[in-house]
Order: sequence, then C-alpha cells, then structure tokens
Amino acid sequence: MHVQEVVEQWTGLGTRTTMVHFDSVPKDRRWEDYFPEWIDEDEKWNAPKCPEIPMPRFESYGEFNLIVVKVPCGNDDQVKGQGVRDVFRLQVNLVVANLVVNNGDDDQNVFIVFIGLCGPMMEIFRCDDLVRHEEEFWIYKPDLRRLKQKVSMPVGSCQLAVSHKKQGEGKVTYDFSKLSEPIDHPREAYVTILHSSEAYVCGAIVLAQSIIQSNTTKDLVLLADKSISKKSRQALKAAGWKIKIIERIRSLHAKRDAYNEWNYSKLRIWQLIAYDKIIFVDSDLIIVKNIDKFFAYPQLSAIGNDQVLFNSGIMLVEPSECVFKRLMKEMYTLTSYNGGDQGFLNEAFTWWHRWPKKLNFLKVFKGVSNKRHKVPKSVYSIHYLGLKPWMCYRDYDCNWDMLDHNRYASDSAHWRWWQVYDAMPRKLHSFCGLSKSMDARIKKWRRRAEIASLPDRHYLIKVKDPRQHYCYGASCGSVTYKRARVKSDP
Repeated sequence: MHVQEVVEQWTGLGTRTTMVHFDSVPKDRRWEDYFPEWIDEDEKWNAPKCPEIPMPRFESYGEFNLIVVKVPCGNDDQVKGQGVRDVFRLQVNLVVANLVVNNGDDDQNVFIVFIGLCGPMMEIFRCDDLVRHEEEFWIYKPDLRRLKQKVSMPVGSCQLAVSHKKQGEGKVTYDFSKLSEPIDHPREAYVTILHSSEAYVCGAIVLAQSIIQSNTTKDLVLLADKSISKKSRQALKAAGWKIKIIERIRSLHAKRDAYNEWNYSKLRIWQLIAYDKIIFVDSDLIIVKNIDKFFAYPQLSAIGNDQVLFNSGIMLVEPSECVFKRLMKEMYTLTSYNGGDQGFLNEAFTWWHRWPKKLNFLKVFKGVSNKRHKVPKSVYSIHYLGLKPWMCYRDYDCNWDMLDHNRYASDSAHWRWWQVYDAMPRKLHSFCGLSKSMDARIKKWRRRAEIASLPDRHYLIKVKDPRQHYCYGASCGSVTYKRARVKSDP
C-alpha cells in the first residue's frame, strides 16, 4: 500500500488531510559532507557549517494528530554489511521529526505511520516509542521532549553537538544553556566493562578514582563476567564501582583468541535500564575534569575517530532493552571494520552527535609540532592508546622504548595517570603491580632502545619505581607483596 492510498482511506473517513511538500536534498550530496573527518572546533577561521538539508515551511501546516510517510531504506550503492548512510533517508526522517516538534506543545498526542520494510532511523525515532509493527507498517507515538532535543542537534557531525562561546584569550567555554533537558530528574551513571581477563582491573580501579576525584554526582557501574575474581571484584567495589555480573558476547567477526573476540560484550550497556542515560568509558582512560554536564546530550554522542566514524571509548547511550535486542539481531547482518564493538556500533548508529575531542583525548601524536608529546591542560580525559601506564614503570612512558609505539608516548599523560594512582587509597595500589612477564618485557625493550640509541634517550632514566622488585596484585593472582625473580634477557 502506498502513502497516497493511505491518505485516501483517511479522507474517506471524513478526516482532514494535507500533503507536505519539500525539495529533495541535492542528488550529489554525500554522507561524508555531513560527517567530515576534521572540523575547526575552536573556530580559528570560520565557524563550521553543515550543508543545508531542505525542510518544509512548517508554518504552512496547522495542527495534526497523524503523519503518514513512506520511508526510504537507502540507496542502491549500499555495501552489504554496512549501515545505511543515505542523505535522502536522513532528510525524510528529519522532515517527519521536525513536523512533529513544530506541531504544538509537548502534551499533544501525535502518531506516525512509517511505511517501508526498514522502518524509521532508530537514531532519531526510539524503538521504545514503537506502538505496533505489522509487515511494512510501523506505528510510533514519539516522546516529544526527546524528539525536540534530537532536532535541535546539528544535521550532521560537521558541527559540534555542543555549542560553545569564547571567554578570554585562547579559551573555549561550552554553552549548555540552550540545550533542553528531555527527562525530569534523569537517572545517570558512568559505566565500564571488564571481561575475559583481569589485565584491565588496575585501569578500571584508577578510572573509578579519577571520576570520583572529579567530584561527580553520578553512579559508577562496572559490568564484569566470571573471569574477574572475587578479590578483584572486592577491590573494584572498594574503588567505587557497583558491580553487575554479565554473560559475555562473542564478536562474529573476530578471530578465535583475538584481543577483540569478546568485545561485543559492550552491547550489554543497553541493558542497564535502571538508568535513563549512561556515559560509557573504556577502562584505559582517566577523567581529569568533571564531565557530568555532558549527560545532557542524546544518544549517540561521541568524538570523531576517522572520517565518518566515531570513537566508542567514551560515548553517551540511552539504555533500552529493545535497542539491545535490535543490536543483537543486527550482529548477524552488520560487519565490523576492526572485528570489535567500535566497528559494529558505527554501522548500527550511522547518524551520531559530535562531542569536542577534548572529551576523549586520544593519546596519539603525529608530526613534529609537538616533539615532547605534551597533553593540553584543557582536556577532559586521556585515552591511553598503546602500552598502558600500569604496564610501565612509573618513571616514564615505556612506549618511548618501542619505535613503532613512539606515537603513543607521552610523559605528561603518564604523569597524570600516576597522579590519580597516588591520590587513591593505598589498599588499592596492590592491584596495579607488575607480573614477572610484564617486568621482563619492560627490561627487554629498555635494553633494545639502548642498543638502538633511540633519540628520546628515555632508556637512560634511572628507574626508581619499587614495582620493579615486586610482583603483586591482580596480575599475580594475589593481593600480597611477593618478591619477584626476573631473569635477564639472553
């Protein structure tokens, strides 16, 4: 059944119907035009602008109770296994959303009938608002306040989701005053996950302490599978996490025993329906400045990673059982460029909102403009790519000792992590110990760096970290100090 037939049926029942007219988005417009790899976040030149998507003249239409729309499913050039990145599909969904928002106040009951095999974009229309679905018919009763916030976002990610204004020389302040809050007294939490091994227990402990040290008012929730021991769970709880045991989820696109084999376990965060919003944070990050205010943003908000993709290390999601079920279903049809959760989520959520890169500062340095690899003081968090701080001596970032890891090396970022460590309760320190193999690896690469005479000369630093003489913590399977024998390299 076509839209015109549906309209004729409603007209025959004596209802007043109106056709909505709008110009189609130019055919040469590409998805990449709305999601560029880089934008000028500080507006040093011109303020970033998204290419226009034509909208109807909303003032030409009176109030209504029902919208009927035939929704496109994407273009013929769509690659199998990838999410839909079709500008016309986005336009139709945005036209409908704006019609609803411009129809009246938040108390009005407006229903939408989407006609099509694929239904509307879940990035705009929540599956929780689905009233009924039969074959090609999808009936929604949208939450108007949430939808209003959605249409207040930039059309694409070519602009920051958060507006900002300058205050003083070289400073950028983010302005939250114009952002409407769609939920009264929302329940919110920071969330991380540990699965498959205890290698990141120390990272999760320090992450919790960094969030607490930022004076947050939110809950902290950690998802853990059965590989995390009781002793480690007790330490994580003491660090500030509320522990929730989960069954891990295997990635269909990862190789057996690969580092990302069970990364789809991150999808469990959508099952935390006790919360309206969560900010997920990977356990190899620390928060250095309070980010509670960023809970004001809608799903899915993140920083850009590469071209049209976002980084899933920090992201805001809105827990929903129906979203979780949909993601589990799409796991069999959508691919992942890296075999893990980030690749998959980028195909599931192709329309996302760009946060400032300072909110998820990726510790990777390119070019020669910052030879010392200093982290800006203005960042909100640091994402430790490469070898993690607890896998090095505290004296310096051991990524300097490996030529192919130099781009991840930063002594200033390393110092910031250990600063959080020093401020946390001493009883938690034992979970950040070195195992024999970790200590042997550090010594091996220090020796190789010396033989190669690497120009940064970090291998000449006299190591004072007492952890080089002890093996303790989750990495050794004990919370008590144990003298470690480390064999020299041949």
